[in-house]
Formats: sequence, structure tokens, C-alpha cells
Amino acid sequence: MSQDLLQHPRRNLGNRYRSTAQKFAKLAKSDPSRAEENMGWAEQNARQAILHDFTDERNWRYLAELKVMNEDEQGLRAVLEDIFVVLGRDPDNLEQLQGIDYLKVGRELLEAAFARDALDPDAWWERIGSNPEGLTEFVERCRRLDFRDQRATIVFGRRLERIRSAGHEQMFIELARHLLAHRPINHELWLEMGRLHERREEMDNAWSCYDQVQQLRPHLNERDRFLERLKGGMDGKEKQAWTGPSINHRESFLEGMRLLTERISTPEEMSEIELETEEEVAEHPDKSKLAKLLENQDYQSAFFLARRLLASGETWAEPWLEQIQSEMK
Repeated sequence: MSQDLLQHPRRNLGNRYRSTAQKFAKLAKSDPSRAEENMGWAEQNARQAILHDFTDERNWRYLAELKVMNEDEQGLRAVLEDIFVVLGRDPDNLEQLQGIDYLKVGRELLEAAFARDALDPDAWWERIGSNPEGLTEFVERCRRLDFRDQRATIVFGRRLERIRSAGHEQMFIELARHLLAHRPINHELWLEMGRLHERREEMDNAWSCYDQVQQLRPHLNERDRFLERLKGGMDGKEKQAWTGPSINHRESFLEGMRLLTERISTPEEMSEIELETEEEVAEHPDKSKLAKLLENQDYQSAFFLARRLLASGETWAEPWLEQIQSEMK
């Protein structure tokens, strides 16, 4: 999985903004008359450093340091909450934020989080890669984490790259499905999944992944190019051209992905029972289900339901899918 595919954050810009923040902080100390103004500029540049490169722990550390210098307890809490979002909203991390003195222990919590969950994928793999128990624990943790934030998808996607490169292909596939259940518009990860399934000659699954890519990025034509590769490999052979998996497989694949979203879905509120009109009776039952999912902002589950409906020939679901994709961007 290339760094380009994972939308590599701009390290140079992150370094530049952090360096500028440090210069303004020094000016604030050397010129008390303009301390407040310069500290304001320091914080603004520190936030820009994180915006441009949230994978560099130094950027988070420096913003936290500024919050302590300014005795901004709520600001430091916001920094910690944000990094825990990047790290997948681990319940163990979030629990630590209850009833503490942020100015006293906030930076310690930040360091503890990085010690356990290094943002740099190589540092993370160095700690966990040779530890089978650590890998098993990581898999279990991933099943309860929340990857809906794009930054979390990037951080954990890089970790999955290390897992795949080390030969743990089945583990990669399982965890990648969890990431995609949370953020199904990640066409880069769908593409990597398709390539892996194709190399393993798991053609039905490869087609399903490439189909997701082409649905999300029609100009890439990944599904069509995959079929062309298959046809090219059959030249001169007495084989019937393969045109894709069965409808049952497509529906099963998408329903399986939808089921993975259920643990992050917004619980549906019990709606009042209403008398159905003749028009409502004639309406496809999944229309009301899609509407309810959208109302609850459960876009991940709605995405896979709409894709399954389209796979089964329900063309009316296409505008629903377009709306869902626009909401997830």
C-alpha cells in the first residue's frame, strides 16, 4: 500500500508550522508587552502543524506544551480528545479523561498514548511486530475501535500495511474489512484489497473490491480492467469467459460488510406505529429502512444496503447511494 494511496500528510509543512510556532513562543517570552499576541500566533501555527501532519507526534506534543504554558485546561482536554479520535476512540483512552487535572497529568496521558500507540507505523511495528500476543491484542482492539474519522483510517491503514508486508495476509484482510465498514468511501483501501485478492486468485472477492472502487471512482475503471486481465489470461484456452461473481455472492459480500457496521451504528429509536396507506404498502420495504438510516446518520450501514440493492437490480437505490456518498465525504 503506497504512501500516496494513503494520502500521506505533508511532513514538510508540519515541520515548518511547528518551527514557526516555537519562534513565536520564544518571542512571547522575550517581549512581555506582546506576549499574548505572540502566544496566540504560536498556538495558531501549532494547530496548523497538526492540520498538515497529524502523524508527527512532535506536533501534538508542542501544542499540548503551549496549552500548559497558557494554563488552558480545556484546550489541553480538547487536544487529548482529538488525538484519541485519531487513535480510534479507544474506550480505555476516553475513560482516562474523566475527572482529572489536565494541566498536571494531561501531557503524561499524551505520552502514555503514544507509548502504546505510536503514530509512526515503523515505530509501532517495531514494538508489536515480533510479539504474537501483541498482534492478537491489536486485532481484538480493532474490533471495538471507531475508524470513521479519516485520520484514524490513515493511521491504522499504515499499520495494516506493515501487517500485510510481514506476511499476515488473512489478518490484513480481516482488519481492512473493519476499516472499510467504518469508512466505505476509502477507495484506496478497496483497491489494495482487490489487488491482494487477485494475487491470491480469489476472483469473486477481487471483483467485489474492484467494483467498489469503480463505484466510488468511475474514471479508474478498476473492475473493467480486472475483467480485461482475466480475458487476456484466457486467450487460447477453452474456457468460458468469466464475467463476475454471482448475484448471490455480490449480495452476500455487501450484506457481510453492512453487518460489520452494526456495532458503530446509531441505535434506532422505536418509531410510532402508523397506519400504512396503499402507497406505503406498494413502496419497496428497504426505502423506509434507508430513510431511517439516513435520519440516524448511520451512513456506513446505509451505504452497504444501497450497494446491495443495486447489485440485486434495484436501480431506484442509485440516487440514494449518491446522497449517502455525498454525506460521507
